[in-house]
Amino acid sequence: MPKYLLLSTEPITFKLLLSGQPKLMQEQGWEVLLVSADGREIQQICRAEGVRHEAVPFVKGVNFVEDVISFWRLFTLIRKERPDVIHSYDSKAGFLGMIASNLAGVPHRIHSITEMPANTKEPQKGLTLIEKWTYANATKLWVNSTGMLTYLTNNSGVEASKFELLGSGSTLGVDLEKFNRQALKENHLVAATMRILPGENDFIILAVGQLTKRKGIEDLVAAFVKSKIVSKSKLVLIGAFEQEKDPISQETIQVIREHPRVVQLDSTDHVAHYLALSDVLVQASHEPVPLIEPGNGLHDP
Repeated sequence: MPKYLLLSTEPITFKLLLSGQPKLMQEQGWEVLLVSADGREIQQICRAEGVRHEAVPFVKGVNFVEDVISFWRLFTLIRKERPDVIHSYDSKAGFLGMIASNLAGVPHRIHSITEMPANTKEPQKGLTLIEKWTYANATKLWVNSTGMLTYLTNNSGVEASKFELLGSGSTLGVDLEKFNRQALKENHLVAATMRILPGENDFIILAVGQLTKRKGIEDLVAAFVKSKIVSKSKLVLIGAFEQEKDPISQETIQVIREHPRVVQLDSTDHVAHYLALSDVLVQASHEPVPLIEPGNGLHDP
């Protein structure tokens, strides 16, 4: 039975981004092994997917000593498990995983690129060192949009044959039935309503994602509290603070925690229910995006 190793720095990737994929791979005749840092979601994921999990610690940001330790533990695990395919998500898992698996002799090394490269606004600078090493050690690079495919094949300096777009894009697709209003459980809708406590005519603004500076949270919160509709609206933020990785100001944190018109949740398994209760979804991210020119496809979803 061929072995497929799925690698991510955090187990939440398997729960949210790749839900159902490990189980499907098992049903197709693969032995699937999940590898990530430890986390409270692991037992639930392994039960739902019917697969094994091995923990390798990863630290956020750049830490030479800790990253070397992670690399060695990952390399040792790969040598022990001898997978036929390794497939990594997120930049650190890709960087360490692609190098370790190449040195360990894994024949098929896939890295999924789910974010634009760091130097998108200044493509003349090329890829960062981490991106270069990740792409060089991978045998295949899967991108999740036509715009990203166009950008990378034109600006990365990597041979175009390495890049591949699956289907029409997206990492795993979207289960539209999950977001069907008729399919949502009323008790979860009631619970979400009780958490928000909207007024009868309140306008609900929702943002989903980590509460970091690069996600535009400072700008979003500042704009909301200064807006003319603040007295008849609520700003709902679903996401945890990431103060070690990309901190937002203490002033913004204080507003989020104390303003009567701002509601913050670290996480929820019922995002669809909050979407159903909201009037608008905001994506205020500062993530680098390429310059959009007519006909270059970079505006594609």
